[in-house]
Amino acid sequence: MTAKANKLPELLSPAGSPEALKAALRGGADAVYIGGKSFNARMNAANFDGAAIERAAADCHAAGARLYVTLNTLILEREYKAALDETRGLWNAGVDALIVADLGLAREIRLNFPGFELHASTQAGVHSADGARALSSLGFSRVVCARELSKENIRAVIGAGVEVEMFIHGALCVCHSGQCLFSSLVGGRSGNRGECAQPCRLGYNGSYPLSLKDSCLAGHVREIIELAPASLKIEGRMKSPDYVYGVTSTWRGLLDAGRDATEREIDGMARVFSRGGFTDGYFTGRINGSMNGVRSEEDKRRTREGSPALRSKNAPRPQREPLTAGPRGDIEPVLHPVDLTLPGRPYMTARFYDPAAVPKDHPFDIIYLPLDRYDPEKANGVVLPPVVTDAEKEKVSRALREAADRGCKYALVGNAGQFGMAKEAGLEVRADFRMGAYSAEAAEALYSLGAEEVVFSPELTVPQLRDIKAPVGAIVYGRIPLMLLEKRLGARELRDRRGARFPVVREGGRDVVLNSAVTYMADRKADLDRAHIIDRHFIFTTETPAEVTRVIRAYLKGEPAKPGTPIRRIR
Repeated sequence: MTAKANKLPELLSPAGSPEALKAALRGGADAVYIGGKSFNARMNAANFDGAAIERAAADCHAAGARLYVTLNTLILEREYKAALDETRGLWNAGVDALIVADLGLAREIRLNFPGFELHASTQAGVHSADGARALSSLGFSRVVCARELSKENIRAVIGAGVEVEMFIHGALCVCHSGQCLFSSLVGGRSGNRGECAQPCRLGYNGSYPLSLKDSCLAGHVREIIELAPASLKIEGRMKSPDYVYGVTSTWRGLLDAGRDATEREIDGMARVFSRGGFTDGYFTGRINGSMNGVRSEEDKRRTREGSPALRSKNAPRPQREPLTAGPRGDIEPVLHPVDLTLPGRPYMTARFYDPAAVPKDHPFDIIYLPLDRYDPEKANGVVLPPVVTDAEKEKVSRALREAADRGCKYALVGNAGQFGMAKEAGLEVRADFRMGAYSAEAAEALYSLGAEEVVFSPELTVPQLRDIKAPVGAIVYGRIPLMLLEKRLGARELRDRRGARFPVVREGGRDVVLNSAVTYMADRKADLDRAHIIDRHFIFTTETPAEVTRVIRAYLKGEPAKPGTPIRRIR
């Protein structure tokens, strides 16, 4: 029986190798996802090449399962041709759908391969029904909702009328997906480019406050079936075939029986892989210290010994009719160039976390304050909370209308689901760095949602910013937010093993970890000019009013940073 025939959600299993793919199919997966090309030699996971993808598609379709390929890294301006060439190969191989995070890449795929099914990666940050509908308008037929959502918030996203895929098992990032810049800005390895060095698994303040246990929702199978998502996703593309088979076959049996897992079954999956056990904290809303865990020597020993329960389990593979991808003509993709360059002088904008730090005399054309701290005497713009779930939407919408009534003109939004709220309040919408824009193509997608300007990703270098044929906004000063956390840290700063200090602030009711080093470009104005950076954006977080005044003066005069200040440059 297919997942559709028995009205169960599709069971989506990972595969990082041909052996793992066979294990997924043997375990009863309805669909398998594998890695596509990253255009980045430093990507951590090994991916399938063209011939292997053709074999994977044939194996899946012969078993009556679908094959999805992840193209969910962010794409640089110079990588679009290679990305479309890769997409052409996947189309011709019979791949059923692509999992994509970059809105610009999704735009180009939609224009060149209108029949290719697109799924929005969890990196796209779907926290609400509005977010699901916004991405649907950009051509996505399915969204993978954020792992941080509770059961009721997942229910609301499903109510948007767009196919929803939810994670049910596997590793959790402590940072909201798509919002982690820690590995990139501190270690030079971008998590958004498949290079994450996992700084969250390291020690801080003498413990491991950023390391979470793996998620396991096997104790909530009946609730999940009642929610009726389109697909259930197991994380583990870099895991062994034993892991893939063990977890997939257990979930297959639970779904077919329509029952919750026993403690013995959950322990069996923990023996395959865990970090001190499992957590269901996000799903249940019990977000506390019990979610933390590290992979101990005992965990590793249990994995080596394996699980008798899973070794003896021999779940029959569901009997399905073979699938075909259908007739597909070879398509020669054409990059649809975007040239949104507009004349205009560079201008300065800033966000302040504290209204009291805003000076009376300043050079900024726009000053943004947090929505819940808006003061019309100090600012003409607001920053929306980084995450707005359906449970929070009414409060945020009301605050936006009130800010507009008090004279606010601009809204800086960091999520696709927030554009509608800001526009309904009558505010001019600008896309924040949290949208992860890497290219003019991504900017064009954001403009289609209603953005007037875009602050591009702080991961981009000066040459990469210069390549973008669109008005470029970039952060030229400030402690850039590295992590956005759903789980409170209970600390005002993190200190790593080298003694670096990372301040922790609250934004939109959530903890945000800031960089220990300040981005500083006051004495690099020529670099900013060469990159054609029009919107020169400042972030003031922990600075005193006197420090704010000193920074502004330094930028107006082109002065170097104060001696002893840890700084980073836009390279």
